[in-house]
Amino acid sequence: MNLPNILTLSRIPLMFIIVWLMFQPWLGAASLAFWLFIAGAVSDWLDGYIARKRGITTVFGKLMDALADKIMVIGIMVAMLMPNWDYPIPLAFVLMTLCREFLVSGMRMVAAAKGVVVAADRGGKTKTLTQLISIGFLLATPMVAWDWSYFTDYDLTWFTELLHRIGLVGFIAGTFLAIWSGWSYIWRYKDVVFSDADR
Repeated sequence: MNLPNILTLSRIPLMFIIVWLMFQPWLGAASLAFWLFIAGAVSDWLDGYIARKRGITTVFGKLMDALADKIMVIGIMVAMLMPNWDYPIPLAFVLMTLCREFLVSGMRMVAAAKGVVVAADRGGKTKTLTQLISIGFLLATPMVAWDWSYFTDYDLTWFTELLHRIGLVGFIAGTFLAIWSGWSYIWRYKDVVFSDADR
């Protein structure tokens, strides 16, 4: 266990803390959820940077980095479907994202069983970045609506609506990028995954 891998794995318990904070009624909970998410998103870049800088890149790190991202993103997405969340996202797009992630994870497992490591490529990283940015906007919405409005004593309804719309557009774009990159993974590694399909 080196520092990059610890940073990677930290995003899993962090997701639970963020989701818990999303539904807390006390002042400041929404802000704390937002900034903890930003810390998790930064760690997604930081773990890879440290691993490359120190020359301690591992197979475990490559696989878990992608998996930890999925757990954090999907966990928060599912939480945003809860009926008591004030700024919901479309269920259909969450289901499409879930299907994509399960398919790609299954493909990675088959490839790993054959000694092939499928690390995140540029398309997958773009997808993840888009999803992280969109979730950032969606988490910023209640932060502005509840915390900022209280401390500034201004009506920021227009700003919260703008943040929510930007978050939704980014979320939908991230879903299409997820489908495209998922297809790209499967097509690129189809010979590895399906090489013994008839046995």
